[in-house]
Amino acid sequence: MGKRILILQGHPDRERAHLAHALAEAYAAGATAAGHSVQRVEVAALDFPLLRSKAEWETGTVPAALEPAQQAIRWAEHLVIFFPLWLGEMPALLKGFLEQVARPGFALGRAQGKRRLPAKLLAGRSARVVVTMGMPAAVYRWFFFAHGLRVLRRNMLGFVGIAPVRDTVVGAVDGLSEAQRARWLARLRRLGAAAA
Repeated sequence: MGKRILILQGHPDRERAHLAHALAEAYAAGATAAGHSVQRVEVAALDFPLLRSKAEWETGTVPAALEPAQQAIRWAEHLVIFFPLWLGEMPALLKGFLEQVARPGFALGRAQGKRRLPAKLLAGRSARVVVTMGMPAAVYRWFFFAHGLRVLRRNMLGFVGIAPVRDTVVGAVDGLSEAQRARWLARLRRLGAAAA
């Protein structure tokens, strides 16, 4: 029986296709061919405000445009998040989206136990994060310690219970040859087929 997979496209530019879009399509094609169910959320197509206060996050209502995204996250067993690295992190639009959807009552429950940590309401889901960037992947991982990726994995996804979180870092994208690009697309198709 196949897995329920949500592809979350976090590239903020929907005017033209980027490598992140091609990689997401390859992943979806591999997953669908292997019998997995796939849903997609394209953050750039959604109209929502940014949060501006803790009170708004805790007690405000989720914008109507994001309710289907929450339903898709609730439905999914495995999330695959695609985005380009911008100034060392995910684009602001994607971060704003995650802040809006990962609210108390949906992603986090009431604090429990001696340490008073909130319940992780999205436990039982796994994730893969696919990041594209201009710099070589090795430089990002070993010189910059993959800081933005680590923040997303530990402080956002892990905090709400999503684990394990694996990653794929595609570096030096502007200099990829057609053969290299084809190898990356094939790799993403294989990951999709494996729901990994």
